[in-house]
Amino acid sequence: MRNLTRLRSLQALEASARHGSFVGAATELDVTPPAVGQLVRSLEDWVGYPLFRRSRSGAERLAPVDEAREALDDIAQGLDLLESGLRKLRGRKARSVVVVTASQALVANWLLSRLDDFSSAYPGIDVRLDVSDRVIDLAQGEADIGIRCGLGSWKGVRSTFLMGEEIIAVCHNRLVPTDRDLTAGWIAEQTLIHDGTPHPGGEFPSWGEWLARSGANHAPADGGLKINSTAAVIHAAVAARGVALVRKALVAQELESGRLVHLLPEVRWPVKWAYYIVAAPKALRRHEVAAFHDWLAGCSLPR
Repeated sequence: MRNLTRLRSLQALEASARHGSFVGAATELDVTPPAVGQLVRSLEDWVGYPLFRRSRSGAERLAPVDEAREALDDIAQGLDLLESGLRKLRGRKARSVVVVTASQALVANWLLSRLDDFSSAYPGIDVRLDVSDRVIDLAQGEADIGIRCGLGSWKGVRSTFLMGEEIIAVCHNRLVPTDRDLTAGWIAEQTLIHDGTPHPGGEFPSWGEWLARSGANHAPADGGLKINSTAAVIHAAVAARGVALVRKALVAQELESGRLVHLLPEVRWPVKWAYYIVAAPKALRRHEVAAFHDWLAGCSLPR
């Protein structure tokens, strides 16, 4: 009967020996250095003697004792065989799956139209979408990879810049005037749709700020239609409920179809928020996740 209850401890021992430190092993195993140290100490308690000579300096702060060094070849070969067995068990017919999370608006208006390109390039990888406007905990494995809009710093994940963003004014094409010029003054007279979603640090403009830059003679009061959902703001604009300030990437398809019209495109308002590809370091070590990450990094806003 095999006793494999100490498998995690053996992984910690083997990785620590290769890296010469608990820190290097922790990075590889995607745990904390104290966790690696605890696993090694539990194995030392079991065998009854220290497995490493510890030093406070030098490239290798941990050096295996002679008994551990003799055992490490067998342990490394055993771990390699286990990995090989798992690949065989999975089988050639098994398909790889990558779970991708992004907001409803970004998925509908930007990502979906591009997924066929990924499927053509990687026919053996299936993409599953977790569409959510909440921040999915990638570090805990709720999804493999995500696209987030923000300042680019999130705890527990690596961020790769995807594309910048700017705020534009849009409305349904049937609202565009045919009997007068389309000016900032005309926009100020319309029902203004306000996005109440928080954008901390992004420097998103209010309608008053945007109209002032656009040359309107007067900025309207804080009236109009107020919505606390970016996706709902876009739906309201598509339903011709008024004029909205929106993120350009989120209405790319609506602009391309002509349903929404970009008003006063000469008025530019770039924001500090941008789009980033985010994933936990452990997830990026999987082939399918790395493949999706690299493919996505090659995408850009224009089609």
